[in-house]
Amino acid sequence: MLSASDLFAEVNAHAPLAEQMRPRTLEEVIGQRHLLGEGKPLRLAFSSGTPHSMILWGPPGVGKTTLARLMADSFDAEFIALSAVFSGVKDIREAMQQAEVMAQQGRRTLLFVDEVHRFNKAQQDAFLPYVEKGTVTFIGATTENPSFEVNSALLSRASVYVLKSLDEDELGELFDRALASVLGDLQFESEARERLIGYADGDARRLLNVLEQLRTAAATAGFANERRVVSADFLEQTLAADLRRFDKGGDAFYDQISALHKSVRGSNPDAALYWLVRMLDGGADPLYMGRRIVRMAIEDVGLADPRAWEVALNACATYERLGSPEGELALANAVLYMAAAPKSNAAYVAYNAARAFVAKDKSRGVPEHLRNAPTKLMKELGYGADYRYAHDEAEGYAAGENYFPDGMPAVQWYKPVARGLEQKIAEKLAHLRELDRKAKDI
Repeated sequence: MLSASDLFAEVNAHAPLAEQMRPRTLEEVIGQRHLLGEGKPLRLAFSSGTPHSMILWGPPGVGKTTLARLMADSFDAEFIALSAVFSGVKDIREAMQQAEVMAQQGRRTLLFVDEVHRFNKAQQDAFLPYVEKGTVTFIGATTENPSFEVNSALLSRASVYVLKSLDEDELGELFDRALASVLGDLQFESEARERLIGYADGDARRLLNVLEQLRTAAATAGFANERRVVSADFLEQTLAADLRRFDKGGDAFYDQISALHKSVRGSNPDAALYWLVRMLDGGADPLYMGRRIVRMAIEDVGLADPRAWEVALNACATYERLGSPEGELALANAVLYMAAAPKSNAAYVAYNAARAFVAKDKSRGVPEHLRNAPTKLMKELGYGADYRYAHDEAEGYAAGENYFPDGMPAVQWYKPVARGLEQKIAEKLAHLRELDRKAKDI
């Protein structure tokens, strides 16, 4: 646990660069202008003089911990930090005991819980009495959607603030600040600077960590002492191959899947290809991507082009057989095909409508003329009687026949769109409905 006395202790030169560069005042914070600008919610919270419980939701490296620390300093509160990764019930109990001691001394306690989504329901519930009594001001930090990961009881007692990834200008400002204050012995070619900012992917801590890694590498790379210039080539040699921030189980993962699916649905091949490659580059399982592509073929292309299913399934089979990189190229082909194909969700809509109807409807019996009659008794009971064999009818269609349960209201769930093969299907069904109408008029 971290106490207030440790909050802004002098940072020694051996501390990690990210800690050396941690803002000590609100004015030093880079980014989050939508929350910290004049008149914005967190700026007002800082200036109010009265702390309130909150959830800080955002990706890694955007300042959640820093804001909590600054808030404790601003309100002259005892700062207790817990990490849901390392803390258990014993740590929570000790923290609450410490907060009660502070309350008896007339001092506020700000309890910061990092990665609060990793605490289970019982652990999250343990905070509630202390929040309700005002023993602690609760600040939770999470990279996951709190609507799903934080108990509703705790969530209802806290304001939720959404923090954003830093943009390129903000990362550039941090980059320049680090060079000016700590890394003055290094110089960066413009291409190297640009690539580093792209590599950081909106994460300030990631940028500072790699700058520190480069400083160490440069010190042992035989650069002339008077001019240590970092080039793009030196970056390639120094950085690990995995250059993309990617959470395989978090919101970023599902946001990117959503972007891929919507790009395919929107018939934009280039955007669809971008999101596919972005996810593969970030470490997404190619076979998982293949399954999603099959889903796109079924849900959004549908019967407008049934070949899309075959293309998607073949891409999955190709990856299973060949692996990378040939298999990934097959997935790219499939995504491009889906994006360019005619679109129809008519089958998807019809299926969902039928499911909703059946879920609410009573159990209706099968009409006798449609029942199977494999035995003499069944035939004597009338099973299968008067059934019309469609192949023996004109145009192979038993016009006017009913295939629904007796008494079931008329439905038309499947409504083909006027695109691709479904345009032909719509024409065929319209013709059959006309035969039904004429049969009923006879």
